[in-house]
Amino acid sequence: MNTPAPAPTCGIMLVLLSLLALLPTTTAQKNDIDIYSLTVDSKVSSRFAHTVVTSRVVNRADTLQEVTFQMELPKKAFITNFSMIIDGVTYPGNIKDKAAAQEQYAKAVARGESAGLVKATGRKLEQFQVSVSVAPAAKVTFELVYEELLKRHLGVYELLLRVRPQQLVKHLQMDIHIFEPQGISFLETESTFLTNELASALTTSRNETKAHIQFKPTLSQQQKSPEQEDTVVDGNFIVRYDVNRTLSGGSIQIENGYFVHYFAPEGLPTIPKNVIFVIDKSGSMHGKKIQQTREALIKILDDLSPIDKFNLVSFSGVATQWMPSLMPASGENVEKARSYASDIQARGATNIDSAMLMAVQLLDEANRKEQLPAGSVSLIILLTDGDPTVGETNPKKIQKNVQDAIGGQYNLFCLGFGFDVSYAFLEKLALDNGGLARRIYEDSDSAVQLQDFYQEVANPLLTAVAFKYPSNAVEEVTQDNFHLLFKGSEMVVAGKLRDQSPDVLSAKVSGQLLMQNITFQTEAGVAEQEKEFRSPKYIFHGFMERLWAYLTIQQLLEQIVSASDAEKQALEARALGLSLNYSFVTPLTSMVVTKPEGQEESQVAEKPVEDGHGVFRSQSIGNRRFRKKGTSADALFTTRGGFRGQVGLRALAGPMTLLKRRAGVDFSKAGVAGFFPKLGAPGPLHHHHHYSPVLYDVTSDLRLSSFPMPVLESPARSGPHGRFHDVDSGIKEITTTAPPLAPIQAPPVILPLPGQSVDHLCVDIKHSQGPMNLLSDPDQGVEVTGQYEMEKAQFSWIEVTFKNLQLQVHASPEHVVVIRNRRSSVYKWKETLFSVMPGLKMTMDKAGLLLLSSPGRVTIGLLFWDGPGQGLRLLLRDTDRFSSHVSGTLGQFYQDVLWVPRAAADDCKRTLRVQGRDHSATRKLKLDYQEEAPGTEISCWSVEL
Repeated sequence: MNTPAPAPTCGIMLVLLSLLALLPTTTAQKNDIDIYSLTVDSKVSSRFAHTVVTSRVVNRADTLQEVTFQMELPKKAFITNFSMIIDGVTYPGNIKDKAAAQEQYAKAVARGESAGLVKATGRKLEQFQVSVSVAPAAKVTFELVYEELLKRHLGVYELLLRVRPQQLVKHLQMDIHIFEPQGISFLETESTFLTNELASALTTSRNETKAHIQFKPTLSQQQKSPEQEDTVVDGNFIVRYDVNRTLSGGSIQIENGYFVHYFAPEGLPTIPKNVIFVIDKSGSMHGKKIQQTREALIKILDDLSPIDKFNLVSFSGVATQWMPSLMPASGENVEKARSYASDIQARGATNIDSAMLMAVQLLDEANRKEQLPAGSVSLIILLTDGDPTVGETNPKKIQKNVQDAIGGQYNLFCLGFGFDVSYAFLEKLALDNGGLARRIYEDSDSAVQLQDFYQEVANPLLTAVAFKYPSNAVEEVTQDNFHLLFKGSEMVVAGKLRDQSPDVLSAKVSGQLLMQNITFQTEAGVAEQEKEFRSPKYIFHGFMERLWAYLTIQQLLEQIVSASDAEKQALEARALGLSLNYSFVTPLTSMVVTKPEGQEESQVAEKPVEDGHGVFRSQSIGNRRFRKKGTSADALFTTRGGFRGQVGLRALAGPMTLLKRRAGVDFSKAGVAGFFPKLGAPGPLHHHHHYSPVLYDVTSDLRLSSFPMPVLESPARSGPHGRFHDVDSGIKEITTTAPPLAPIQAPPVILPLPGQSVDHLCVDIKHSQGPMNLLSDPDQGVEVTGQYEMEKAQFSWIEVTFKNLQLQVHASPEHVVVIRNRRSSVYKWKETLFSVMPGLKMTMDKAGLLLLSSPGRVTIGLLFWDGPGQGLRLLLRDTDRFSSHVSGTLGQFYQDVLWVPRAAADDCKRTLRVQGRDHSATRKLKLDYQEEAPGTEISCWSVEL
C-alpha cells in the first residue's frame, strides 16, 4: 500500500481448584518481620496433589513482635499437618476428634499455653491462620501440608497457588512436579502477577509423563520498580493440564498395595437430553440477578443440541410453564424460548414446591405419551435465590415431595443464587435425586457461572455406569456405581488389593449408551505398575493409600447429607476413624497447635461446614477472637480489592491559573503572551485557524473552561486572516466568554497503516446493524467480531476466535471471558494476567491492555478505555503478518489499498481506495487510546464507515 507523505496538521490534532495463599503479616513496622525464605512444593502424582508450604521469618526489631501465618486452600482439600519451629523447638499440630480437641485445649489453657488456628471461607476456599509472638532476633519456621484429589472439570485438571508475601523475599521459590503415567496431553500456566519482565523466572520442562514448573524470581525481579521495596508477587499462579486417553477410557494405577481406576472414554456420542429449566422470578430476583439469569438462559438455549427436547418453568407465587409439553430444540423453538426468557420479570413470592412438581409432571406426561427419545437422559435444573415463602414452605416436606415425584427417573441439579437461599436445603434436594448443587455467587460473572455449570451437564455420554473387579483381588472399594458420565468429567474408583491378589488386576466398566449396553475392559500388571511409582522426585511414598482414604472420606461426607438419621451415625463413625488414622482435618476433626508458654491468643481449628444461608460453623473454643455461630464468614476474608481511578475536576481560582503542555500543544510558544496554542504535528501548517484557548488543570489533564482573553488596542494594521502586524501599543485585559471546544475523543478503532509505523488510520463507525465481522484471516486462523452500539458510540462487545486453538476471547465493558473447550475463565479489567498455553500467550497489564500473541502471527489487543470517549477498543500489532486472504470491515484495509493522487491542494483531505471502493480520509486530531488514559493527542487520517 502506498502511503501519503508525513501528515500535515491542518490546524488540529483449575474444576475444581487446588488453591494456596500465604500472607505473613505483622503489626510491627515494615521490614521488622523479615520473610527471608518462602517455598511452595507441590507434587501431583496421578491427580493427587500433596502441597507443602514453608515460610521462614526473623524478627529484626528490638521488641517482641507478632507474626501471623495465613493461607487459603480449597474447600475440598484436607490439611494433614502444620508445625512451627521457634528457637529450635517444634510445636506440632495434633489432629483429634472434636471432643478430644476441646479437652486438649482445656489442658493447654490450664498450663498457661495457647493453641489454635482460625479459618474462614470464601467463594471456593477456606482460610487458615495462626499467630505467634516472636522475640527480638528470633527465627520461626512455619510448615503447612494439605492434600487434594484434583477433579477433572470440562476437560482439565487445575492447580492454583495464591501467593501474597507482601514483601520482598530473598529466597522465593515454587516447584510443581506432575507425574501422570497415562501421559500429559497438554500443559499451560497462568498468573495474575507475572509480567514479561518476570517471565524469565518461570521455567517449564516436560516429557511424555512428567512435568516440572518452577518459579524462582530474584529480589530485583520481585520489585515493582528499582526505587520501590514493594513486591509484584501478589496473586494467583495456575497450572492446567490433561492426560492422554483412549477409547477404552480406563487407566488402572497401583502403588503400595492400593489401586485407583480413572475412567473417561474418548469418542463417545452425546446422548440426547430432555431438560427443564425451573427459574425463580420472585421479587428477590429483581435487578441484576434476573438480568444475569436472562442473559445466561438465552445463551444456554443457544447451546441446546437439535436432538434435545426442553421446556421452561418460571415461578414466583405461582408456577408457569412456557409450553404445555417438551419441545424439540429446533431453531424456531429456541428463538421462541429466547423471546420468552428475555421477558421474564421478577416479582412476587417463592413457591419452589409447586414449580418442581410441575417440572416433574411435564416429564411424566411426556414419558406416558412416549414423546421422549429412546435412551435419552432427563434433567431438571432449578435456579432459585431464596427459601420457599408460599405453598409448601417446610424444606423437609418439599424434599420428600420432590423425591417421591421423581422416583429415581430423572436427575435434579440445584443452583442457589446468592446467600439468601439455604444451600443445605438445595444440596440435599439434589443429592436425593442423582444430581448436585452449586452456589452461584452474586458478581459481574454470575451469568458466566450459570453457563459454565450448564456446560458441565450439557453432554451426557453414559448412564448407569458400574465398575466390577474380581472379588478375590480387591476390597474396601470406593463408590463403584454412578448415575451419569458427562463429557469433560472423569469417574474415579479406588480400593485396596487383597494379600493374595492376582498378578494382573482386571476391571469391567458397563453402562448404557443410547439404547445399547456397552462394556469397557481394562487390566494392569501389579508389579509393572508398582515400578512406575518409585521416583522419589515425583512421588511421596504411600500416596495412593492416602488418595483412597481421601476419596472415601469425601464420599462418606456426601452420603451423610442425604442419609437418614439411623444411617448417619455409622457413616460419621467410619469417616471419623479414617480422618484420625490418616491425619486429615475434616468436618469431624479439629487440629490443635500448642504454642510457647505465655502466648495469649487461643484458637482451635475445625473444618468449616456451611450452615443454611451461606453461614459457616467455625467454633473456636475459648478464643477471644472466636467467631460465633451465625457470623458471616466474609468478616474474616483477606481479599485484594481494586478500583478504577477517576479523574477529579479541580476548580481553579483565577481566570488563568495553570497551563499544561499536552502532546502536540505547547502553550509556552503559542500566540500572544502564550495564550494561543500552537498545534504541533509532522509537517507545515497550510491553513490558518483561530482557536478558543482552553484552560487545562495540571492534575486532571482535562479541558475545563475558557479563560479571559486579552484585547489588543492599537492603530496597527490588521493583516490577512485577522492577524496583527506592527503591534507597538499596550495590552488591555478584558473578560470574554469564548465557546468551548468539543472535547477530543478516542475513535472506535485506530489502525496502523501498512508499511510504516508512524501514521495511523482512525476509523469512525457511522453505520452498524447487528454483529460486525471486523476482520477474518483464515491463514492465521483468527476471526474478530463485535457489536457496535450507535447510540452510545461504542462497542458493547468484541470477540476474538482462534479456530485452530478452539478458543474464544469475549470482551465486554464488565470483564473478559476466555472460553476454551466449553470452559470459561473470567478476568476483570486492569487485573494483571500472564497466561502461556500451546500456541498462544495472553497478557494483561495494570492499564487493562489485553494482548493475544503468538510467534509469526498478528498480535490482537483488547482494552476497556476509560478516557474521553470511553468504551471497548481494539488494537492491532504486527499487521504485516496478515495474509493476502484477510477480510472484514477492518481487515479490508490490509489488502488492495492505495491513496488516490491529490485532485486539489488541500493536504487535509485525501481519498483512500480500498478494494476498488473510495473512502474520504480527513486529517483530524484524535486521542490515542493505545496510551494509558487520558491518552495522547495524535493526528491521523479519519475514515467513516
